[in-house]
Amino acid sequence: MVTAIIYSPKCLEHKTGNQHPERPQRLMAIMDGIEKSGLLNNNNIRMVRPKPASIENLKLVHESEYIERVKSICESGGGLLDEETQVSRESFEAARVAVGGALEAVRGVISGEFANAFAIIRPPGHHAGPARSEGFCIFNNAAIAAKYLIREWGLKRIIILDIDAHHGNGTQEIFYEDSSVLYTSIHEEPIEFPRTGFIWEVGEGEGRGYTINIPLPYGSGDPSFWKSLKTIVLPIAAQYKPQFMLVSVGFDGYYRDYIADLSLSAYIYPRIFQLILDFARGVCNGRMAAILEGGYNIWLLKRVVAACVAKMAGLTIKIKDKSPPINLLAQKEAEKVIRNVRRIQSRYWSL
Repeated sequence: MVTAIIYSPKCLEHKTGNQHPERPQRLMAIMDGIEKSGLLNNNNIRMVRPKPASIENLKLVHESEYIERVKSICESGGGLLDEETQVSRESFEAARVAVGGALEAVRGVISGEFANAFAIIRPPGHHAGPARSEGFCIFNNAAIAAKYLIREWGLKRIIILDIDAHHGNGTQEIFYEDSSVLYTSIHEEPIEFPRTGFIWEVGEGEGRGYTINIPLPYGSGDPSFWKSLKTIVLPIAAQYKPQFMLVSVGFDGYYRDYIADLSLSAYIYPRIFQLILDFARGVCNGRMAAILEGGYNIWLLKRVVAACVAKMAGLTIKIKDKSPPINLLAQKEAEKVIRNVRRIQSRYWSL
């Protein structure tokens, strides 16, 4: 089986303005890096162009009135959906293609057509709630993909691992009372944005214990992020025994990304992918799909996404970069956060 790269040039038609962080150049850089890496010449990798998601699939997560509002604003020439989310005339169709990319990724993996898949799509999705846009996000690509797996394929346990530097408040909201999705997020302190994702947010009702938030201090760096994965996320995920692993992948934790402050190196991302792939092979027959979220440093995107796709296909691409400065105080504070998260989550899981 092959690793699928899900991509459509249609996603470039979502225009936000040259000064906006979430602009078409992000995907252009990623695809340029993949092409120059030689990955597309490998028989283990296949490019797949997705179709637009149907309105019915959008309604798996989003309210009809909201969908119509987005469509209407785009058809009238575009504008602001909220103070940060800019749309153009083409954005509604581009956003439907982005959702279609996430759906194609999970469909291909669950059906056995792909070994795994990476949906290289925009606009991103994890801040979008049922009736609102936020943080550059219009429709929640990962959440819709999870709902699709539940409805169409009868899955009962899906993990969404969110490694964007910002908390996926939309995804959390959608599944907060739902045990069929284990939402786990490692992110920077959300005191400025989005003001959700604190350690005590663990879910409610049937979903209590199925939301895991690890808010790391600014400047925490690779060691704290890695320890969060190894000592909290994966031990809980192993007990949950997911049937499918969805990864909301943001690259804005990188230390030279200008809208986040986690201070991660370029090197940690392929390591994270290898760790996730190994886990998925052992727990859910390798069923894993990655869905692009944030990440705004063009230099990094051009190099690290290709390296992560290579890991998915059993290949290796080396990255050369300077290491970020070490913040010992932030790492010390991160240790406290990790201990507190483990203490809180031990009420629901064996840690």
